[in-house]
Amino acid sequence: MTATETPRTLSWADRAAALDAADPLGAHRGLFLTGPDDDVLAYLDGNSLGRPLRASAARIEDFVRRAWAGRLIRGWDEEWFDLPLTLGDRLAATVLGAAPGQTAVADSTTVLLYKLARGGVALSREQRGTGRDELVVDTDNFPTDRYVVEGIADELGLTIRWVRSDPRSGVEPADLAPVLGDRTALVVLSHVAYRSGHLAPAAELTALAHEAGALVLWDLSHSVGSVPLELDAWGVDLAVGCTYKYLNGGPGSPAFGYVRAEHQERFRQPVQGWMGRADVFEMGAGYTPAAGIRRVVSGTPPVLGMLAMQDMLDLIGAVGMTAVRAKSEQLMGFAVELADAWLAPLGVQLATPAEPHRRGSHLTLDHPGFRAALPHLWQQGVIPDFRAPQGLRLGFSPLSTSFAEVVVGVAAVRDALA
Repeated sequence: MTATETPRTLSWADRAAALDAADPLGAHRGLFLTGPDDDVLAYLDGNSLGRPLRASAARIEDFVRRAWAGRLIRGWDEEWFDLPLTLGDRLAATVLGAAPGQTAVADSTTVLLYKLARGGVALSREQRGTGRDELVVDTDNFPTDRYVVEGIADELGLTIRWVRSDPRSGVEPADLAPVLGDRTALVVLSHVAYRSGHLAPAAELTALAHEAGALVLWDLSHSVGSVPLELDAWGVDLAVGCTYKYLNGGPGSPAFGYVRAEHQERFRQPVQGWMGRADVFEMGAGYTPAAGIRRVVSGTPPVLGMLAMQDMLDLIGAVGMTAVRAKSEQLMGFAVELADAWLAPLGVQLATPAEPHRRGSHLTLDHPGFRAALPHLWQQGVIPDFRAPQGLRLGFSPLSTSFAEVVVGVAAVRDALA
């Protein structure tokens, strides 16, 4: 049963109950932990931080007692040293649509974004000529992406070509094409826009940049784990993404970096640490990058931070990304119906693409009263988030969010405005 198939004669709460009862993923909600006070009535911010899985609590405790306390330094030889690459391959197979040997887990999203963007610029100019002195990024990209690009442009004396896109939508081919040319070195884009939830046509935009001779770096932070990805099939050159949103890795869990296999031999990233060297334990003079994707790694990997996401990968692998995406679209469609019925009469506007295939797993509503309303919503146990200037984001984690939560959440927004 879908949101559009639920009988309109039912109340919104009854419609939600019917959808939850028919939800093939509904049984998995019990796998997630709630707080000891259980004061959250509607958690609608999984696009910022996912709930922890019960299995992750057990895994972390077991790791501390068995692996850390029991194996001590031996753990590095037995598993931890290779974990950035073995876990990277699991991510690639489960949620990235990528072959092994192209993904590594390391650092924060910001650090990896810098490493891959800096390395991508150098690679592009080496292969295609130093005349490629322009970086492309959109004006409504996530702040870190813009700041990193601006910093690299300052370091290398490059020019930024800004894509002017609609903040209630996102970058489309007609927006990108005019800024591309024979001087473009690297294009940096987000697959799902952090503000509007717009889902970019990644394959089409990547092909457009390639036609201009440029490389593309995709930020997958708001799409990985909620939207099916096909990095290899799309021809993606470079990609980064965080693991604490839809991959439920926990606050500050490390990011991942993808470097297409054909680029790896020439790819050089700027943070030359010992764990990315060809012979890590030689401790010799000079830096020679390791073969393959290990060259993306710099320092000691955050092993504790890599634990929780493994349980979410197990769960996603069991249900499949097709089912995850179908549930996401259902939740989004139901929320839009509610917003039309309850919030539009109060002056609330949808600031997310209306077509289901053009949005990720969160939507944004605009109203000048949302900044003031947010603290009251949080006090009531209704948890969306706010993005300036007047956007309230409702994020839906398909494996942990119920339709009943959506009704409770949107009703609380209505009441706060009224």
